[in-house]
Amino acid sequence: MEAVIFDLDGVLVDSETTWDEVRRAVVHEFHGTWRDESTRAMQGMSTPEWAAYLAHDLGVQLRPSDVAQVVIERMARRYAEKPPIIPGAPDVVREVAKHWPVAIASSSPPLLIKAFLDITRLPVPTAVSSEQVGAGKPAPDVYLKAAELLGAEPKNCAAVEDTTNGLRAALAAGMTVYAVPNPHFPPDPAVLAQTTVVGSITDLPAALADLPDA
Repeated sequence: MEAVIFDLDGVLVDSETTWDEVRRAVVHEFHGTWRDESTRAMQGMSTPEWAAYLAHDLGVQLRPSDVAQVVIERMARRYAEKPPIIPGAPDVVREVAKHWPVAIASSSPPLLIKAFLDITRLPVPTAVSSEQVGAGKPAPDVYLKAAELLGAEPKNCAAVEDTTNGLRAALAAGMTVYAVPNPHFPPDPAVLAQTTVVGSITDLPAALADLPDA
C-alpha cells in the first residue's frame, strides 16, 4: 500500500445534510422544483455538474455559474459559523499520515477544501477537487488525479468513502475501498458489498493496521 486517499464530505466533515439544506433552499428561493431523487443524484457531482443540474433539471432561475456562486457562498458561511467536522476525524488523518502519504479527493470546491484544511491544520499535502478534473464522481477522475499527484499507483492506494457515487468512483479507480456508510444517505448495498466496511471513521486505523507501511 502506497497511500490513503480520503473523501471529505461525509467522511471528515458531516456536511452532506448541509449541502442538501442549502441546495434545497436555493431551488425553492429561485423558483425551481426539488425532486425526490435530487439529493442522491448530486452526490459526487463536481460544482459545474450540480450547478447545471439545479439550473437545467430542477429549473432554478439562475445561470449555472450564478447557482454555484450562491450555493458555495452559503456553504462557506456555514463553515465559518461552525465547521461540521466529524468528531475524531482529524486525529484519524494524523494517525494514518504517520504510516502512509495521504490526500483528499473531494467533490467540494477548492474553497471549502481549503477552509477545512486551514481549520484543522492537517498534514495533507495533496487535495484535489473534482472541479479540477474531467468529471465528478462516480467517474474515477478525482481519485486517479490524487494518486498521480502522490506518485502512487491507484491499485496500491486505499480510498475512504461514504456514499454510493463516491464508492463507485474509488472502485472504478481500482483502489482498495474502505466504506464509512453515510447514516443520512445509506449507500447501495450492492456497491457496499465490494468494499471493506468500517463502522465509523475512528475505526479506520485499526482496519488499516494489517497493511504494510509504504
